[in-house]
Amino acid sequence: MNDEKRPQPPARTHWRLWFWAFFAATAAYMLWYKWGAITWFALSDTDDNMRFVQVKSWLAGQGWYDLRNHRMDPPDGISIHWSRIVDLPIAGLLLILQPILGGPQAARWACAIAPMLAFGASLYGMMLAARRLIDRWAFFLAFAVMVCAQTSMLMWMPLRIDHHGWQLATLIWAVTGIADPKKVRGGITTGIATAISLSIGLELLPYLATIGALSLLWWVLDASERDRIRAYGAALAGGAAVGYAVFGSFDNAAPLCDALTPVYLSTLLEAGGLMVLLGSLRIEGRTSRAVLMAAAAIVLGGAFATTWPQCLGRPEHISPELDKLWFSHIKEAKPLYEHGWRVWFPTIALSGVGLVGAFVTWRREQGTAKEMPWLVVTLLSLFSTALLLWQTRAGPASQAMGVIGATALGQPLMVWTLGYTSDRKGALGQIEASLIHILGTVAAFLLVSGSFAAMIVRSVPEHRTAYRKSVDQANRRCPTLPALKPIAALPPATIFTFVDLGPRLIAVTHHDAIAGPYHRAGNAILDVQHAFRADNPEVAHDVMKRHGASLLLLCPGLSESTVYQSENPKGFYVQLKNGKVPGWLAPMPLPANSPFKLWKLVG
Repeated sequence: MNDEKRPQPPARTHWRLWFWAFFAATAAYMLWYKWGAITWFALSDTDDNMRFVQVKSWLAGQGWYDLRNHRMDPPDGISIHWSRIVDLPIAGLLLILQPILGGPQAARWACAIAPMLAFGASLYGMMLAARRLIDRWAFFLAFAVMVCAQTSMLMWMPLRIDHHGWQLATLIWAVTGIADPKKVRGGITTGIATAISLSIGLELLPYLATIGALSLLWWVLDASERDRIRAYGAALAGGAAVGYAVFGSFDNAAPLCDALTPVYLSTLLEAGGLMVLLGSLRIEGRTSRAVLMAAAAIVLGGAFATTWPQCLGRPEHISPELDKLWFSHIKEAKPLYEHGWRVWFPTIALSGVGLVGAFVTWRREQGTAKEMPWLVVTLLSLFSTALLLWQTRAGPASQAMGVIGATALGQPLMVWTLGYTSDRKGALGQIEASLIHILGTVAAFLLVSGSFAAMIVRSVPEHRTAYRKSVDQANRRCPTLPALKPIAALPPATIFTFVDLGPRLIAVTHHDAIAGPYHRAGNAILDVQHAFRADNPEVAHDVMKRHGASLLLLCPGLSESTVYQSENPKGFYVQLKNGKVPGWLAPMPLPANSPFKLWKLVG
């Protein structure tokens, strides 16, 4: 009987049905959990609002390759370093739902459903990776641990339409390809996942470069891996070329360092070509393969350094002043240890457990076919955990990698607790076995999933000062649709407001804004920073005139405003907050309960 006709084991036949059940149940919970936010279209993150504006502008006729946001600092707009890839599911859902639900409801549900599609892709890849790396039944525990990865799960929640959820999916699939015992298929999977991820954005470039380097090292150690790296290289180069040709914007045709531009396209083409070349050679000597790998690395690194020397530093290329006044205040760009323990403890818990689990499993698998895939997972876990000491934004990827190691650590432990039987006879022995079954299993899961950290955080009361409560209230109220409704009722205008409020303003009203929190808009950001910090109100007057702004909008207490107040208690923002208004501004009427203050330029 051939393989096609042989009955398959239940786990292999039905695990995909389990995937659909898990996905449907989790999606239903996500919708229930976010129901209020969906109802009020609470795109709370600046990038989510900007993504929605980008999709709306495209559907309204903006060119496919024109990714400038023309409603930010009009008329030229600001350059956005994203691609259209993540726009596609949102736009598709909008087009499907709009004739059925109407515009506002279609927008709500398109933005609610789109991130869960990325979760589905991530969950399928994670369950498949667990089957390949750990055990055919390990997908049960992998799912359970994954939904406890709070930092990662936030990237897939309804309304989280930014690109990070899709990038996590590509990272998981890159590892799933490494774990594939079928070398050609695995290489193609990893290469395509890498190309898609880098076409979306460069945030995961360090992880993906590590996967590429370790794939070559695997070939050095095992000559039979040449088929994998040849397929990987071809898929990487071809995928990057398609990604750039189809999804690269006009602005990204310049040799910039923060997106898939000619800089990284040429590098990926070279890297893919070198992999295809090395994979096409039949070299039996390990030393010879090591020399060739080193030579390829030198050629690739040397070509990058000599051709694109401007990209050897930080990719954003922001000025020291912009870094000091703006970038250094972004919470996710700060190291994890600069946050309170309520943030760093739950984040590091799963990452740390996963790192331990990956290392232990790698040591156990040494000498087997799974040794190199586990080395990849171990080093990615170590690398992503270390990155938390650089920027907190590494948390979602760190936890996603932690899920794999945590599942490997927890699988035998959970099997033991669930299958434990006491040798003692009588009632006491049965009670002991029952306690091990129930309490032991629960305790083991809380440990390996990192959930113990979240439980500890929730159990410790948090003291919040009156000042902190006022800031939280401003952060909650000002971006809401009811608060912005009186602003939206005014005739269209360019509004001078906080940098972080700009994307929300243009997403849910017909007004334009001067600046948003995007590094390519550095000059506009600095104009806002200078205006609100300056002692002299004429700085703001000049900024409004140069940018064509006719309204000035404040949300006193918003997080961004606390920076202005703390760094210059006598600055323009504090003056306005305290009622010291220059003569060239006239107050505009707002409802008595409005969290905003609004003025019109009259001079």
